[in-house]
Amino acid sequence: MLSNPIRAFSSYGWSPGQLAVLDRSFPTSLFAWSGEDDLGFNHGGTFYGYVDAGPAKLTLPAFGLDYWLHEGMYFSVPFPFKICKGRGIVILREHYYGYFHIGGPVEHRGRLRYIDGCTDSLLISPPRKGAPCLNLLYFPAGVDQTAHTHPSDRVGIIMSGKGKCIYDPDGKSVDLVPGMIFCIHKDGYHKFQTPYEREMRVLAYHPETDFGPDDEAHPMLNRTIIEGVSAADPQRAEFRTGQEVEV
Repeated sequence: MLSNPIRAFSSYGWSPGQLAVLDRSFPTSLFAWSGEDDLGFNHGGTFYGYVDAGPAKLTLPAFGLDYWLHEGMYFSVPFPFKICKGRGIVILREHYYGYFHIGGPVEHRGRLRYIDGCTDSLLISPPRKGAPCLNLLYFPAGVDQTAHTHPSDRVGIIMSGKGKCIYDPDGKSVDLVPGMIFCIHKDGYHKFQTPYEREMRVLAYHPETDFGPDDEAHPMLNRTIIEGVSAADPQRAEFRTGQEVEV
């Protein structure tokens, strides 16, 4: 039993526009769009999005480009854009310049082992260690997760299936249903369950990571061999020159 438990769980409706301002340690805001009207994004940072119902039209005014995205597709955009039609969520990570990326539809199950029989996939990986990421979480039927916390907010949407979130040590819970937009708050005690004989799929955004490539280890460097030794090896440090790229 925890004393003075931290608020763990919030859910949000589908009102177009900004839904929440989240953990300011990693400045993040949550938005939704729904319907025919354009929702424009001009704030500096990178926008991560998911299409809950499509098709949706993503427009890049500076490039004169339109992209039609279908249900289950996702994206990241590091410059101003507009989106309309269908519905979905957009998560802004302020003061961070990520990749432009369009992907999906999301696969059914994750490719990586997670806790308590669940799986996950990195849909958008951090370009550098510490950067944000976007994930698929897959819960088979009958899961009762080990209670846990996270060191930063987790923002997401229930993609399919049904489950339950236990969000404090006294057992308070909320049902998780398709289309529910939610945040698991920093350091909030919680666990997910799938007690309804149904699996569940969740999209989850993390504003920071302790994972990813850096200047000392990445695939290009690691697999460059100089006289039989990887260029990432400490004895080859003299070859690793140049200035770090800030994003």
